[in-house]
Amino acid sequence: MIVLVLIGLLGGLITAVSPCVLPVLPVVFLAGGPGAATGAKAQADPEGDSGHDDPSGRRNRRPYAVVAGLVVSFSFFTLAGTTIISALGLPDGILRYVGLAMLVLLGLGLVFPPLERLLERPFARLPQRRVNKEGSAFALGLGLGLLYVPCAGPVLAAITVAGAQGRISTRIVALTVAFAVGTAVPLLVFALAGRGVARRVGAFRRRARVFRVAGGAVMIVLACALAFNLTDVLQRALPDYTAAAQNKVEDSQAARQQLSGLTDNSNKLLSRCEDGVDQLRDCGPAPAFAGISQWLNTPGGRPLSIKELHGKVVLVDFWTYSCINCQRALPNVEAWDRAYRADGLQVIGVHSPEFTFEKSASNVADAVRKLGVHYPVALDNQLTTWNNYRNQYWPAQYLIDSDGTVRYLTFGEGRYSQTEDLIRTLLQQAHPHLSLPPKTTSHYTPVPTDTTPETYLSTQRIDRYVGTPLVEARPERYHAPARLPSGGISLNGTWTTTYEDFTAGPGARIDLSFQAAKVYLVLGGHGPVKVLLDGRLLRTVQVSGAPTLYTLADLGGPHHGLLQVEPAQGVQAYDFTFG
Repeated sequence: MIVLVLIGLLGGLITAVSPCVLPVLPVVFLAGGPGAATGAKAQADPEGDSGHDDPSGRRNRRPYAVVAGLVVSFSFFTLAGTTIISALGLPDGILRYVGLAMLVLLGLGLVFPPLERLLERPFARLPQRRVNKEGSAFALGLGLGLLYVPCAGPVLAAITVAGAQGRISTRIVALTVAFAVGTAVPLLVFALAGRGVARRVGAFRRRARVFRVAGGAVMIVLACALAFNLTDVLQRALPDYTAAAQNKVEDSQAARQQLSGLTDNSNKLLSRCEDGVDQLRDCGPAPAFAGISQWLNTPGGRPLSIKELHGKVVLVDFWTYSCINCQRALPNVEAWDRAYRADGLQVIGVHSPEFTFEKSASNVADAVRKLGVHYPVALDNQLTTWNNYRNQYWPAQYLIDSDGTVRYLTFGEGRYSQTEDLIRTLLQQAHPHLSLPPKTTSHYTPVPTDTTPETYLSTQRIDRYVGTPLVEARPERYHAPARLPSGGISLNGTWTTTYEDFTAGPGARIDLSFQAAKVYLVLGGHGPVKVLLDGRLLRTVQVSGAPTLYTLADLGGPHHGLLQVEPAQGVQAYDFTFG
């Protein structure tokens, strides 16, 4: 529990300084400054100078009230909002509309003091320890909590999935509160900075009324911008400068172990079904397709559901387009779709991205077209469906019978003939008098066990690296050693290395000692990439456009040697795979 709480706190702290939080910062800053002027003080001080502490010596607690309201609202409605909305039969977006309405009303209250006093009236019944004085500030925090959309990471994904499925436990609540408190700390600092400015800058004291009106106007403008998704433009334009730190915390081994138990679907039978057993078993009801941002290859982009597919045999294939293992498996999945679609087989490709660029719908759509995928593809960008199926691999197939029960699962490449046999068995069980076509031809080339393993170009996930220590997120000059150990990798020249990729600078080169017949590399950007094998130029690859998989070497058989890759400046390199 302690480790889980620490992960939540650190994840929240990082999230609170990310670009996703920028839209609420002006409101938090201004809310911590000029406070409400009500009652006798409003009459004595029509300018509403509440930037000072009040004459009784009590401090302006508006910053604390705003952030406390945000924490309470965000925590409660993230976990219980879906359940409440479903129980009351309310529209899915009702909480967002309530938050927008609260923001507009409180903004108008700052512009028109009589309205503010009316809004604070419910708090006047509370004990008079200045609680009612901060009522509108707390209400503002409640409204912001409904609109607060921090950048999604594994921690927030675990909380959201648990809340959406109503799986509330002590550990989930502890993680949610820890995450919310973590996000609150930087926001509170920001709000206190606003209060400090209001107290110290003479313009605030002389023109508090003007600044109160300006704060109200900012709230109203923000509500309008959120209503029409105008803030998304700003968030997309800014680089995600916290991504590396977020991944270090939330994608660490300790975090994955802690979160895996929270994000697993309640179908415990799935975890008891073994990978690739050559028989049909009862692995429990098929989990739902949840958190899908877009569907491809369905009429009008219409979503599909497990419920409406009852009566069909369903193959759920988890993949991601730049994964060579997935690409090697695709010809078999496509062949099954062509051979058995008319007999009741429905293939669903769940595209669960490994890299950020794989979340782009246009990138996925382009890859689907190039790879010849014609069955429906669900974009699982937040890995919600991935978690529902307790999946851990690319590729992975789950076979579901006509009653909606998972009967078989297999991870990785291979077992294609076995999987097809079980597809045919389920089709004949669903339709006993069905005459099936001949089996398809299996496309599978076993990879020798001594082949170099997948190698990520990532500051946190790179293996077998030797040479100059990696420096995060800034250009650095690297020097490769004279000799590499077997399987080793090193850099030479200037590189900018991050959690996600390595970007080439002047004189950039990758040295790789490898054992394989084929070498692939995910590359993005524009420009030529020279490939040298054992000191001789093997080929030049022209890279253009969104990141995708390129073949660097196809040697016809296993080869042990030194591969050197020299990308043009600005080209991004992501991940080596081998065959």
